[in-house]
Amino acid sequence: MPAQLLQRRPAAHKGELGHILILAGCLQYSGAAVLSSAAAMRSGAGLVTLGIPKGICAALIKRKYPEVMLLPLKETPRASLSIKAYSQIKDFLNNIDVLIIGPGLSRDKSTQALVRRIVFNLRDKPVVIDADGLNALAGHLKIKNKKLKIKNAVVTPHPGEMARLLGMSVRSIQLNRKEFAKKFAKACEVTVVLKGNNTVVADYQGKIYINKTGNPGMASAGSGDVLTGIIAAFLAQGLSCFNAAKYAVYLHGLAGDLAAGSKTQLGMIATDIIDKIPQAIKKCS
Repeated sequence: MPAQLLQRRPAAHKGELGHILILAGCLQYSGAAVLSSAAAMRSGAGLVTLGIPKGICAALIKRKYPEVMLLPLKETPRASLSIKAYSQIKDFLNNIDVLIIGPGLSRDKSTQALVRRIVFNLRDKPVVIDADGLNALAGHLKIKNKKLKIKNAVVTPHPGEMARLLGMSVRSIQLNRKEFAKKFAKACEVTVVLKGNNTVVADYQGKIYINKTGNPGMASAGSGDVLTGIIAAFLAQGLSCFNAAKYAVYLHGLAGDLAAGSKTQLGMIATDIIDKIPQAIKKCS
């Protein structure tokens, strides 16, 4: 782990440790928003704001970390984020350092239109795109002749999401994970985190990292949301996209190994990984 994450200067304040906006959650998947925000806070982010459908704010207040701020946003009839929330989000982006978009958003058409409008207009704002954020982009990238036009993007697909993005079968992706991660990273000029056993991190400049921490107990709901929060926290503290992704994947796996040690692979859940992040950081010191 780099020294800038492990050692803070005595006069450090929350503003310089990064402000993350997380666009996540819907009525059915509100937990994804909670997990991403909790992981970001536990990984050193100075400030975290959850941008969520206004209809689920009351429920989330009881579930979220009290340190996390809320930004109630316009919603669809199904209580997911609406395209009508774009102007409010656009204004708020001026106040933050890193954006997360995707965890638990749903595949509502209005929500997906919102994702595309935000992502294709971000330019240089660092962003982590996960889950339904990636599903919203599938079929809209035109990889051979259109780039995302954002240099500071980390995308975190599991094999199924990568298959949808590339228009291929999951089996084909799994047979050559390293090459497809490199291909997508180069085509869209992003950093790719292809999740799974031996997670692959690749960027458009040719750098690659194969992770060896982690265990099968992490194959459960919410584990990916935790990873997304860690990556964003490391971006907010000044790491490059590739380094933020690499160290986050390593730490996420290490925290998962610690959780399995106390809860077993069978009994561990995503919140156990979050609880072990401080111990994992300590082991890296």
